[in-house]
Amino acid sequence: MSDSILCEESIVFASKILKLSRRLRAQREYVVSDQIGRSGTSIGANLHEARYAQSKADFVSKLQIALKESNETSYWLKLLLKSEYITEEEYKEYDEACTHLRVLLISSIKTAKASQ
Repeated sequence: MSDSILCEESIVFASKILKLSRRLRAQREYVVSDQIGRSGTSIGANLHEARYAQSKADFVSKLQIALKESNETSYWLKLLLKSEYITEEEYKEYDEACTHLRVLLISSIKTAKASQ
């Protein structure tokens, strides 16, 4: 999968997270809304930054940050499920997309490190 497809999928995911964040704010849940909004949109932001990395090491670093942000987003999703802000179905949908991004990021990191 090319980097541009990974970037595009991160944008689609971020837009879904922003909609979720907006819904949470309407329910007056501000703390987790802010946290998941930051981490969920940061994945794509770091991928886009990686496109103009100053070096291969900088490129890998940006991908690793995106991976960490996806992991953090997964935590907030679990918390929203346990706190009953989202349904099991919603959780599965968001979590599958987040997990898919993580798998792609891990693969991209391994490929980038192998070519260093």
